[in-house]
Amino acid sequence: MNSDLWLVVGLGNPGPGYAANRHNVGQMVLDELAGRMRATFKSHKANAVVAEGRIVPGGPRYVLAKANTYMNVSGGPVNGLLKFYGIAPDHLIVVHDELDIPFDSLKLKAGGGHGGHNGLRDIIAASGSSDFIRVRVGIGRPPGRQQAADFVLQNFSTTERQTLPNLIVDAADAVELIASEGLTTAQLKVHTAPSA
Repeated sequence: MNSDLWLVVGLGNPGPGYAANRHNVGQMVLDELAGRMRATFKSHKANAVVAEGRIVPGGPRYVLAKANTYMNVSGGPVNGLLKFYGIAPDHLIVVHDELDIPFDSLKLKAGGGHGGHNGLRDIIAASGSSDFIRVRVGIGRPPGRQQAADFVLQNFSTTERQTLPNLIVDAADAVELIASEGLTTAQLKVHTAPSA
């Protein structure tokens, strides 16, 4: 297995109609990371687009990936990429939206269940492992009686969009911390960071 290499998957739905949805915040984080690497996404036979490179010379090497499928069937492309690159699940980082965390907050964890998140559920089923790392990007709960399924497929509100760029940068920083310093150190820094 390639221990220098990290597969970072940003969950979301394909196509411009979904690009600004709350559900696609994982892919927004990948765009930020690709910008730091000065890399562009290219088509991959695993039914995904990938960008490869390092952010820091001599630092960890990344394969950033967005599945070409809808989020709830992300598992096939992710499993295909793990096999193609020879990456173990503990070097897979999945960046995804999280209803159970307030907007503008991040939580990092390894392993565990899918918590009702269909993208995670499919990755666990396809890869046969839940041992990957998750960067959970808080989008908060829907207001009033709005269904969660509708809420996640809406774009961020005008107020949220003012803070969103900082949240995306923070999540990209968290990915870099995990790969360079390990999950425990990253958790200490991210979970105890003073809120601005």
